Formats: sequence, structure tokens, C-alpha cells
Amino acid sequence: MDDFIVARVLHVLGVVLWIGGVAMVTSTVLPMIRRMPSASDGLEIFRRIEKRFARQARFTTLLVGLSGFYMMHLLDAWDRFAELRFWWMHAMVLVWMIFTVFLFILEPRVLPHQGHGRTLPDPKAMLTRMQRMHWILLGISLITVAGAVAGSHGWLFSGEW
Repeated sequence: MDDFIVARVLHVLGVVLWIGGVAMVTSTVLPMIRRMPSASDGLEIFRRIEKRFARQARFTTLLVGLSGFYMMHLLDAWDRFAELRFWWMHAMVLVWMIFTVFLFILEPRVLPHQGHGRTLPDPKAMLTRMQRMHWILLGISLITVAGAVAGSHGWLFSGEW
């Protein structure tokens, strides 16, 4: 079970760095940038910050995904995905998939082409949408983390202990 312990430690550290970073961007960086006098300047600063954070987020989402699937393999617990009482496992995979698609597909391929070399129609509206999206993703992530901690300690959907 040493492999499992190492995988769980890496998994939790990855989640802390990844979701903690999302919380910092959502609750601190985006509100500060939205209050800047120039929305265009704010958007450019956000792009610079996000570019640096994206490396960390990509690494940690890979770490979380690999360690999570490895733990499932070690425990041979795939059947848990067939039971609603393990809803938090479904939620973990869903959150991981959302961020993975965003970080590895949308952000590097779609978002860089929006706004570079041309003036954005409404940078302020874009920042507002980005902050709203970040709050939704952070909320879903925190519910998932809370459910995973409670569920992994025996508090299942049915209320059983």
C-alpha cells in the first residue's frame, strides 16, 4: 500500500496547488483587474498572469489525473462509478475533465486567437464573463473537494457512515 499512499499524497498536493491557484485568481486577481481604469490593460495583465499559472495548472491537473486513476487501478474500485453514493468520484472526474479540456485544448488553441492583433469589442464584458466562469468552476471544485474528503472517510451520499 506504499504506492497508494504516495499516489494519494501527490493527488492531494496537486489538488491543493491547482484549486488553490484557481481560488487565488478568482477571489483576488480577477476582482483587482476588473477595478483597473482600463479594461484592455486589465485583460492583458490577466493574460500574462494566466500564462504563468497555466503551466502550474497543466502540471497539477496531469498529476491529479494520473494519481487518481492510479489509485483506482490499485484499489480496483472502478465499480464505484456505477453507484450514486460515490457521487464525489464522478464529480472529481468531471471537474478534472473540464479543466483538462480548458487547459490543454481551449486555452492554447482557441483563446490566444481572441484579441491578439485586434481590438476586443468589449474587454470589460469579457473580464466579467471570465470572473463569472471562474466563480462557477471554483464553486463546483470546492463542492467536489468537500464531497471527496467526506466520502473518502465514509460519509456516503445515502447518509451512511
